[in-house]
Amino acid sequence: MFEFNHLIIHVDPVMQEADYAKMPKADLVIVTHEHYDHFDLNAIKHLTKKETKLVVTSECVHSTEYLSNAEVLKNGEKTLVCGINIKAVPAYNIKHKRPDGNPFHPKGVGNGYIFTFGDKNVYVAGDTENIPEMKTLTNIDIAFLPMNLPYTMTPEMVADAAKAFKPKILYPYHYGNTNTQELVNLLKKNTEIEVRIRDLE
Repeated sequence: MFEFNHLIIHVDPVMQEADYAKMPKADLVIVTHEHYDHFDLNAIKHLTKKETKLVVTSECVHSTEYLSNAEVLKNGEKTLVCGINIKAVPAYNIKHKRPDGNPFHPKGVGNGYIFTFGDKNVYVAGDTENIPEMKTLTNIDIAFLPMNLPYTMTPEMVADAAKAFKPKILYPYHYGNTNTQELVNLLKKNTEIEVRIRDLE
């Protein structure tokens, strides 16, 4: 959840992670992709009010009529919602795949998002690996990068991505049981990147 200019923005709200019935109502709800641990219609219903804007992927819209008024963004598309510039960027797997050989997150389906909050660019990567498109990002002030196997990145992959686009502040997130200290150790010499670990218990 972000709060900016008296606006409440929720990204990928899921009831198994928090009681969204007790959370502040959203001015904007944004969803990175359709997997159950990112897209929870029950959580969205608890958060929305009449004026709430929704930005989602096409796979989310296809699954329910409730999102018929949501704005759909594809990789590379931009929008302005509640005065906030939002750009959808690719989020997918190259290395990590299901037993049938298909990637956990196919290219072109899910989004990461870059939010411009005033003069700060905040990147929420969604479920992805350290893909080539990520390494071309510029002017990212704060990045949230996923670090849970086998679905997203290892600490080494997160460090590789961070060294490429150099966010000023890096939060690993969606990290499950991954040892976050490994990432801290990998980036300790990269003093231009401040790694912040939040307790997600």
